[in-house]
Amino acid sequence: MMLACMTAGATLIGMARPQPTQQPPPVQKLRLRYAKRGTARFASHRDFSRALERALRRAKVPMAYSSGFSPHPRISYAGAAPTGTGSEAEYLELGLAEHCDPGELADALTRALPEGFPILRAVEASGGPLTERLAASEWTIELPSVAADALPRLAGLLWDAEMVEVSRLTKKGERRFDARQAVVKVWVAQDALHVVLRHTEPLVRPDDVFAALQRLAPQEMAAAGPPRATRLRQGPLVVDTVGDPFEEST
Repeated sequence: MMLACMTAGATLIGMARPQPTQQPPPVQKLRLRYAKRGTARFASHRDFSRALERALRRAKVPMAYSSGFSPHPRISYAGAAPTGTGSEAEYLELGLAEHCDPGELADALTRALPEGFPILRAVEASGGPLTERLAASEWTIELPSVAADALPRLAGLLWDAEMVEVSRLTKKGERRFDARQAVVKVWVAQDALHVVLRHTEPLVRPDDVFAALQRLAPQEMAAAGPPRATRLRQGPLVVDTVGDPFEEST
């Protein structure tokens, strides 16, 4: 009698290695724009991804799955905002096993997702990879305890600076980089700073802009509380503005 298996360290005898299940490719790909509003700004990207997968099941969205021993729904994320920031321009792509109406899917997902994560728009995927169309972001940065009449001076200092070195603590230790290199445009509106940031490596975030302002204007920024940042747009850089990544002409 041939044994099906042997003790640890021995090879399997007479058993073929099971092959992973091959899944069919998606029949439709949809790109979604969603927001992070209210207390949802404090949810991490992992928190949202888990909530999304639950919502997809709850809304009975016919997802396509990856092949392999552990198939997972075909979801691609792009340019997620940092935890603690709000956003009106987050993007992801879904691979579906059946054709769905984009508008109806967006409405169903909004109802199934936790409050603060509305799906703002859904379109058929077209053109190149979505990530290649996300080259810049427009942010509004509120500075608590900083006088409104000081904001134009802060914007001017940031714009006129040739370089502002800031640091960020990473898993590999402290990393120093120039935050000014990413600034494409900066202005003041509605008692807040607005800034267009080019997506660079490393990615310059609103808290890096805040750190740069602390270096440029230590007196004005001495009493400033943590910044409240919200991404308004994310997409291709068109001169000094941010275009719509769903529009092929931008």
